[in-house]
Amino acid sequence: MDATLGRLHLITDTRLGRDPIGCVRAALAAHAAAGADVRAVTGPLVVQVRVEDDATDLDAYHLAVRVRELCAAAGATCLINDRLHVALAVAADGGHVGALDLPVAAARRVLGPGAILGATARTAGVARTAVADGASYLGVGPCYATTTKDGLPAPLGPAGLAAVTGAVLVPVVAIAGVTAARVTEVLAAGAHGVAVVGAVSGAADPGRAVTELLRELAGATKREHRIGDERGHRADGEPARDGVR
Repeated sequence: MDATLGRLHLITDTRLGRDPIGCVRAALAAHAAAGADVRAVTGPLVVQVRVEDDATDLDAYHLAVRVRELCAAAGATCLINDRLHVALAVAADGGHVGALDLPVAAARRVLGPGAILGATARTAGVARTAVADGASYLGVGPCYATTTKDGLPAPLGPAGLAAVTGAVLVPVVAIAGVTAARVTEVLAAGAHGVAVVGAVSGAADPGRAVTELLRELAGATKREHRIGDERGHRADGEPARDGVR
């Protein structure tokens, strides 16, 4: 897995009454205030700029410019959802495409070989194809029920998530309905990290919500690494040779 890809992905919420820039500021501040040990495990915060489908390109651009500036100042990663021309216009670190957006291979040609490119996948077959076509990481979901976005298919749950994580070697990010309380479960299913919207934008204190997510991600990651190390050794202490993680 790509250790440089952060484990916490914050997706902007531009629905009526939400404050996307305020949430991004709070998240970046919480990440900066987290202990060095937590940041070392969770990596840089990833902020994905996503706007409503009926938003204009100009609206998306203005939001992306502000988010990109905040991320650059804080050392965070900035990605743009769907609108790859906006990603190029603001010099974002990359983008993310869904099932109804540009095909992954085309998106890779648009962004170039060095950009981060995320792709949405729900099955092992789609996941493998996306990786072969140039995806840097996969967003997998909905993992749980969510009210953030309409028209989503049935939740995959941990078992569905594990079916995808077991099929690819790139980082898998679990999305939809993920809360701090569910972080351990999704990482145990093989996820590299989580993407959240309402867990932060709908929180009374977005900064505290991010702090809790980072803490859970750091703790769960350490536990999974410990379990992997234990599985990688025989009972007599000799390294295993069966390739089990």
